[in-house]
Amino acid sequence: MEYHATLADEARETLAATGYSSVSVRAGDGKQGWPEHAPYDRTYLTCAAADFPAPLVEQTHDGGVLLAPIGDSQQRLIRAKKQAGGTLEKEDHGSVRFVPLQ
Repeated sequence: MEYHATLADEARETLAATGYSSVSVRAGDGKQGWPEHAPYDRTYLTCAAADFPAPLVEQTHDGGVLLAPIGDSQQRLIRAKKQAGGTLEKEDHGSVRFVPLQ
């Protein structure tokens, strides 16, 4: 999932040129996930969010893992295992600095 269509196009071209034919790239708002392909075993964010976006938690299998930089001015790398019922068992893996999720 890539927010900018131009970058998504470049990613498709690069993946195809390097032989990765089974990878799908979509341009759009990553906060909403990709429900047509859910549920996922693993979900990760490459931009900082205040918390794990609810659609991404919903689209991750029970027992699946989410990884994201969480926080605004002070961010922490959080690994969360989704429990039955949608709760997250979180582990803090230290300070990080990412661009904010728009």
